[in-house]
Amino acid sequence: MISWFRDSDVVDVIQWAIRLAMLFIVPSRRTPEAARSWLLLIFFLPIPGLILFLLIGSPRFPAWRVDRFRKMRAWFDGLRDRLHAKGVLVEPGDEVTALTERLGYLPAVEGNDVELIDDYDGVIQRLVADIDGAKMHVRILSYIFADDRNGMLVIDALGRAVDRGVACHVIIDVVGSHKWARGTLAALQAKGVHACAALPFRPLRHRTRRDMRNHRKLFIIDGEIGYAGSQNIICRDFRPGVVNRELVARVTGPAVVEMTAVFLTDWYLETEQLLDPEPAIPARAGKCQLQVLPSGADYTLEGFQTLLTWQVDRAQKQVVLVTPYFVPDDSLISALRTAVVRGVEVHVIVSEIVDQPIVNLAQSSYYDELLKGGVRIHRYRDYLLHAKSVRIDERLGIVGSSNVDIRSFQLNEEVSLLLLDGPSVASLREIQDGYIAGSDELTLGEWRARSPFRKFLEGGARMVGPLL
Repeated sequence: MISWFRDSDVVDVIQWAIRLAMLFIVPSRRTPEAARSWLLLIFFLPIPGLILFLLIGSPRFPAWRVDRFRKMRAWFDGLRDRLHAKGVLVEPGDEVTALTERLGYLPAVEGNDVELIDDYDGVIQRLVADIDGAKMHVRILSYIFADDRNGMLVIDALGRAVDRGVACHVIIDVVGSHKWARGTLAALQAKGVHACAALPFRPLRHRTRRDMRNHRKLFIIDGEIGYAGSQNIICRDFRPGVVNRELVARVTGPAVVEMTAVFLTDWYLETEQLLDPEPAIPARAGKCQLQVLPSGADYTLEGFQTLLTWQVDRAQKQVVLVTPYFVPDDSLISALRTAVVRGVEVHVIVSEIVDQPIVNLAQSSYYDELLKGGVRIHRYRDYLLHAKSVRIDERLGIVGSSNVDIRSFQLNEEVSLLLLDGPSVASLREIQDGYIAGSDELTLGEWRARSPFRKFLEGGARMVGPLL
C-alpha cells in the first residue's frame, strides 16, 4: 500500500510538472484559440495531452524543408523581374495586390483570360482535351488523385502524352489520396509519368506532421493553360450518398507562369530537383488581371487568412464567402460582425450536405453568434458544395483550394487565384448568386430550435477544433 501511494505521488508530480511547463510552452507555439484548447486538454489529461502535443502541436516544417524553400526565394524574385521585363505587371499602387505579393511572393499580372467552370465532369473533359493537345509538358498537383473512372481518364491522357514525347510530372498528397495512392502512383509510373508523393510521413527523415498536407489543386499544360480551384481528380460521387459540386478557374496568359512557379517549388521541395529554372511566360491572352497567392506553413504569415480578414474589414457593400468547412478564428468572426454593423451585407454559403460530421458540428457552433450579429447564412441543397470562393464588393474575387477554417489557414499548403478586374468578379458573382438561389437561408429562430443534445455536441466539437 505504501509503495502504491509513492507511485501515485510520483505520477501526480509528473502531471503537475507537465501542466506548469506547458503553460509556458503552448502559448508560444500556437494561436490564442488553439492555446486555450491545448491547455484545457493538458489540464485534464496531462500525459496523453503532452504526447498528442508532441505529435501535432507545432505546425512547422523540419529545418531541411525550410532551407530548401529559402533557396527558392531568390528564384521568385527572378521570376518577378522577368514579368516586369515582359511588361505584364499590374501598375503598382493597389493595396490588395501589394499585400498579396508580400504574402505569397508573386505579383499581379495583366493580359489574362479566365473561365470559371462549375461543371464537374466538364472540368475533367476539358483537362483531358488539353492534355491531348500538350506539346511540351504537363504538370499536375492534386490533393486527391484516384485511379477510379475519372482518374483513369486523366492517367490515360497522360500516357498518350508521354508516348508523344511530352514530359509529364504529377504530385499527389498521400494522405488525401490514401485510399488510392498506391494504385494511382503505380498506374502513373506504368504510363511513364514522373510521379511523387507530397509530404510523405517518414518520421526519421521528413519529421513532418501527418496532418500537415498539400491541399492544392493545380493542372498546368505546356505552361500556357492552368487550372486552379477546388476540384480533385476523382469521380464526383466518390463518397456514398454525397455528390460534389466544385468551382475551377481555367486560365490562359501570363498568370499561368505563377501557377507553374507554385508547382515547380513544390516539386523542388519534395525532390530537390528544379524542373525548369526559367519557365516561359505566356503571351497575353485577354484583359483580365489576376494574381496567384500560395499559402501554407512554408510562408511567414497565414496568407489566405490574413488577406481575407483584412478585406472583410475593408468591404463597403457586400461580402460573400463560399466554403464547405467554416471554422473561423476570433479575428474573422469579429471582422464579419463588424462589417454588418458598418452596413455591409455579409453572406456565408455552406453546404447542407455533410461529409465531415465533426467539422460540421464545429462550424455549426458559430452560427448563433453570426446570425445574431446579422450575418446571413445559406445552406446549399442537393450537393456537397465543395467550391471555395470569396467576393468583396465588386472589386475582388478569390477562387482556390482554401477553406475558411483553421486547417486551411495554418496547416495546409493552399493556392488561391485573385480576380482583380470587374468582368472576372462579375462572373464569380453570377455563380455565387446561383448558389444562393439553390440554398435555404437559416434564421436565428429556426437555429435556436435545435435540440439541446445537438448544442452539446457542437460545443464539444468547437473545443477540439483549434487543436488542429
